[in-house]
Amino acid sequence: MPPRRRYDQYCSAARALDLVGDRWTLLIVRELLAGPRRYTDLHADLPGVSTDVLASRLKDMERDGLAGRRRLPPPGAAYVYELTPRGRDLLPVLHALGEWGSPELAEPGPTDAVRAHWSALPLLAALNEAAVGAGVVEVHLEEGDFHLYVGAEDGPVYGHGPAPGGADARLVMDAAACAEVCRGGTGIADAVRAGRVTVTGDGALAKALRR
Repeated sequence: MPPRRRYDQYCSAARALDLVGDRWTLLIVRELLAGPRRYTDLHADLPGVSTDVLASRLKDMERDGLAGRRRLPPPGAAYVYELTPRGRDLLPVLHALGEWGSPELAEPGPTDAVRAHWSALPLLAALNEAAVGAGVVEVHLEEGDFHLYVGAEDGPVYGHGPAPGGADARLVMDAAACAEVCRGGTGIADAVRAGRVTVTGDGALAKALRR
């Protein structure tokens, strides 16, 4: 592989951007925060990235110790990419970047791609801010379902589809309510009290959200 361009500045911010400043890298991290994923799944959920660029970024991330690749045992027998602990340490960076960019979340443009799970990280931040405790939260949006691991200290922080082992709480909301919470315009507890988010479930987390 050709040598990657670097800033060559003795500065922690410049060093960080040497590793994650290339286009698509942080969005790949966003996808891998859901756990191990196949190359084809990553490509499907990163509309606009070319196969060559995605392959190059994944190789860079492996080289820099941010992600690894392994082969699933049979019957899967496919290669998956997953974050290393160093890569997972980028979660607060993505939270901060998402919070900073939240004022830009107006109505989706006519050419904007939309995926339900792209709301996972801002909703996770909203639940953490509400201090409702730890557990698994399933979220249903018009675009699809995903689940969140609130308070998780390691492993995936969200996943695609319904929670595989059941959820402590299930949230149902429309796109407008979700965008409002993601923008920080209203807290998740206030949205529940206003009837814009419906909560079901008997777990402590569901009860805390309904208080």
